[in-house]
Amino acid sequence: MPAQPSQHALRPARPPSTSLAAVLERIDATVASGSHPLDGRSVTGIEHRSNVVLPGDLFAALPGARAHGARFAADAVERGAVAIFTDAAGAELIGASQVPVLVRENPRAVLGELSATIYAHPSQRLRIVGITGTSGKTTTSYLVEAGLAAGGLSTALIGTIETRIGGRRVPSALTTPEAPQLHAMFALMVEQGVDAVVMEVSSHALALGRVDGVRFSVGGFTNLSQDHLDFHADFDDYFAAKRRLFEADSPVAARTSVVCVDDEWGRRLADGLVAPTRVSTTDVPADWSVAGEVGTHGGEQEFTARGPNGDVPVRLRLPGRYNVANGLLAIALCEQAGIAAATAAPALAHVDVPGRMQRVERGQDFLAIVDYAHKPAALDSVIATLRAHLVSDAAHASDGSAGSAARPGRLAVVVGAGGDRDTGKRPLMGAAAARGADLLIITDDNPRTEDPATIRAALRHGAMEVSDTERAQVREIGDRAEAIAAVVDWARAGDAILIAGKGHEWGQEIQGVKHPFDDREVLAAALSTHCPHDADAEDLTVS
Repeated sequence: MPAQPSQHALRPARPPSTSLAAVLERIDATVASGSHPLDGRSVTGIEHRSNVVLPGDLFAALPGARAHGARFAADAVERGAVAIFTDAAGAELIGASQVPVLVRENPRAVLGELSATIYAHPSQRLRIVGITGTSGKTTTSYLVEAGLAAGGLSTALIGTIETRIGGRRVPSALTTPEAPQLHAMFALMVEQGVDAVVMEVSSHALALGRVDGVRFSVGGFTNLSQDHLDFHADFDDYFAAKRRLFEADSPVAARTSVVCVDDEWGRRLADGLVAPTRVSTTDVPADWSVAGEVGTHGGEQEFTARGPNGDVPVRLRLPGRYNVANGLLAIALCEQAGIAAATAAPALAHVDVPGRMQRVERGQDFLAIVDYAHKPAALDSVIATLRAHLVSDAAHASDGSAGSAARPGRLAVVVGAGGDRDTGKRPLMGAAAARGADLLIITDDNPRTEDPATIRAALRHGAMEVSDTERAQVREIGDRAEAIAAVVDWARAGDAILIAGKGHEWGQEIQGVKHPFDDREVLAAALSTHCPHDADAEDLTVS
């Protein structure tokens, strides 16, 4: 299990000091009646979690779904909070306080701008590239970071898998941290000499204000497909949240926009913007496109990116047409961030992304892949990519004479779906896997507080809706480790197996407890048992 980050790890060592009077004016707040006076106090940080408050912090006591943060104000003050920021209800709960209590209606609405103020607006001193969309954010982020670094910039990365600052890696709890932690992180990056930051921007972050106060230099859009409809009312609401990163009247709108227009949502977004840079791997007119054919060999891809300033050759270690789109988008984003495509493109050839089309090898004679695909469209894409790989391998195995073409290998998929999340995608995922595979094993993902059998039943229902002539053999094995072992035992030479849904994740959450579980480690162990003569072989990982 990876080491977990220190809760205070991403704070500047020498934070700026901001007077409480300036804070009061900035957020248009008042001092609670009977509250301790300001007394010329200053703050050096802001935190909404009482258990990690540091001396000098302003404690944001926010109303929550289960409890009001004001109930934890005394703990925050004991830990060194010099003032409290809350609403009228919070002030009433706090009552008499040893520190000033600043009051404003809907304090969460200004939390981002307040955090930016307290840390002296660090995002204004950084070149920040924000990437949103349903799929491809992580891969595109890694590619952009490599391209910017190739241009001589000191870079940082904030995303699903990790936060990385100057080579130091910290696993991420959220795709986008809450505003106080995010601006503290930016301040640390400025302090450490970072020039450019590449960050994934989720729809939750945009809708909940986690990126409020951030000044994005460039915004990138990958695509939109079904996800998070447990949080968003419908697809239009989901799209509206993503659009906040681009629209001119949005407080977090990027100065320039790069939009992949391969799907209808990308085209709809671009059509509503002023002079966006358009990227397309289809026949849709765009500023950036693919010139000629995409070459594939040994799991790698080569293509020519055609942009406003000419053609640039690109090589990727990442298979799949969707990764061509990610690579093309990354190059366009680098150019908009000030690094020429010809400089950025060569760096993309060396990028691996943990848990994204990651190959695990233990000497077996079949392909074993772990991928994060946990949405119907993503699962479709990964399956199509592996099918194409099997066909390509069969073609290379043929001696070229008439009637001697080798038969493509078989494909097996192990997949589940997360509990307490979008239930509508479950049958769609079951159907996608059943259509594309020869064997589908339905298993548990992160059931969280739901009955795992109920989740599996929804996937099975979708799978069984596929016609008999198109449907894979369908099995159900709830225990994920057993499911992985079963698919390894099933595979034979020339086949491919896909363990989908969890990718880089190191745990499995069941009834509030996160149990250690890494698909890559479990798959490697199963392969080692299957191929004991290579039990000590090292992984070859390809994202």
